[in-house]
Amino acid sequence: MQYKQIRSKSLLNKITNKDQLFIGDYTIDPYQNCEFGCLYCDSSFDATIYIKSNADILLEKQLQNIEKSMIIVGSVHDPYQKAEEKYKITRNLLKTIKKHDFSCHILTKSDLILRDIDILSGINDCMVTISITSLDDFIVNIFEKNVPSPRVRLQTVKKLSNHGIKTGIAVIPILPFIVENKELENIVKSAYENQAQYVLYKHLELKGDQKNVFIEALKKFYPDLVNKYEKLYKDSYMPNHDYILSLNKNMDKLCKKYNIRNKI
Repeated sequence: MQYKQIRSKSLLNKITNKDQLFIGDYTIDPYQNCEFGCLYCDSSFDATIYIKSNADILLEKQLQNIEKSMIIVGSVHDPYQKAEEKYKITRNLLKTIKKHDFSCHILTKSDLILRDIDILSGINDCMVTISITSLDDFIVNIFEKNVPSPRVRLQTVKKLSNHGIKTGIAVIPILPFIVENKELENIVKSAYENQAQYVLYKHLELKGDQKNVFIEALKKFYPDLVNKYEKLYKDSYMPNHDYILSLNKNMDKLCKKYNIRNKI
């Protein structure tokens, strides 16, 4: 993996359509591309991670010209990937967000976020969502092998909650025929047991090169599912409508069973 520092011309991206899932007004990505390399994510195909070295300076200027609002940190690329250990771009951005009294919602798979509890605790209406796709180590090692283990991620949820930070999990994406039924229930139950305040979820989308990479993994590890995926997705990047409705209904039911919110 190669790191390359760049100077960005802009950092904040305005969300034009109301965000119903993550509840934000703007997005920020401290890094371009992601070294976690999850097979279901199109953020993982470039071997170069671009470091936005002037990000905090840009944000300082941009926040002076907008009204107080919610900023999603890490909307496309994980803000706590390995590069953050060295470059601390995310940490510096959070300091700026705190300084100007903005709110933020951080999306990550990494326990590195615990390093910044000192800042998070002082940010107005700070939220953190930790992504967990599966609790099964076999599945995790296939589709997201460079990410901290599910156990570590659940412990991260609990530690953040214990520090008074609003924290939940995102089962995004849900992998058809691989993570379903009992496994989904175990994820929701574990979220509840580790003090997550909500569970977000969404079906798997397969677009472009991302679809090709994912199907190749299926051919290697789940060859019996390839035809099922072809029927489920057909010529679309989304599974069929009936599947999505059934999935959402099941997740709603599980959240009610464990008394945990299914949205923020």
